Amino acid sequence: MFSQYQQQCKAFIVEHMKTDLAHDLLHVQRVVKLATEIAESEHAELNVVLPAAWLHDCLSYPKNHALRALSSLHAADKAIVFLRSINYPEQYLLAIHHAIAAHSVSGGIKAESIEAKIVQDADRLDALGAIGVARCIQVSSQLQRPLYSELDTFAEQRLLDDQQFTIDHFYTKLLKLVDTMNTKMGKKIALQRTQWMEGYLEQLALEV
Repeated sequence: MFSQYQQQCKAFIVEHMKTDLAHDLLHVQRVVKLATEIAESEHAELNVVLPAAWLHDCLSYPKNHALRALSSLHAADKAIVFLRSINYPEQYLLAIHHAIAAHSVSGGIKAESIEAKIVQDADRLDALGAIGVARCIQVSSQLQRPLYSELDTFAEQRLLDDQQFTIDHFYTKLLKLVDTMNTKMGKKIALQRTQWMEGYLEQLALEV
């Protein structure tokens, strides 16, 4: 059923999603693809998963914004207003709202439904692997953070500080995401991507 609404969701995202380079239409499309694959493996309700995946970042405050922790909740509210405007079936809206509100790490809302867990997994997977490395550097560049500390690249003699150094974010958050995955497929993909990132860091160590 969702297919008839997909182009409207895409158009809405193109018009309304204004945030950093790492949260663009390409990110949304990757999350939708991952969420679809995981939902099919879990036999989840696609009429909830797909609109939630398409609209999960319809509102996203910048990483350094005071309201950053409320991004996912505000996005959920905005998504439901939009879905009602296109007459999306009311029976799915509460579940979609929860799936969007719970997708973010910073939001701190526990994913309760399998559909919410799938959207959460799909979004977090896009922070891992080759795409994850590129997105992390994109955001850090916008915030004018250097790639690493000149004196202590891998924080061996200092506290990690991802507000100052890009590579620190790998250790404070990204490499830990594999342990937060909810689904079997999500865990499998996360493990593969995390291992790739660890290889990237090993290569970086050789080069610096």
